[in-house]
Amino acid sequence: MQWPRARRRRAQIGLTPLIDVVFILLVFFMLASSFLDWRSIDIAGGNTGAAQPGLEGALLVDLQEDGLRLSGEDVTQEELLARIEARIAERPEQRIVVRPEGGVDVQRTVALLDQLSAAGAHDVTLAGAP
Repeated sequence: MQWPRARRRRAQIGLTPLIDVVFILLVFFMLASSFLDWRSIDIAGGNTGAAQPGLEGALLVDLQEDGLRLSGEDVTQEELLARIEARIAERPEQRIVVRPEGGVDVQRTVALLDQLSAAGAHDVTLAGAP
């Protein structure tokens, strides 16, 4: 005599434990992550159309696609930073106006502003194309 075989129930995988684990991981990573304050570069945006009386003694840095100019003179990046550091050592309140050319990347402009800030420049203005 043969015994009837018991039909084996197929195990079903429940999604509830999987969803619970995903939510627990989500909460863990949200609580474990750090929210850092991003470093920012403070710049003064000039008023368009109105002359600013405080820009008389400012140094003009032209950021061009092929190089840099400091007050109309072609300079390398190292020369520019050395001159800026020397000028700021003499006059800590020295204003610097950075004027990027039309085709210059934003990243390159931000990198220059960051380097000027590292050189000690505190009063930096970003000017538009003439």
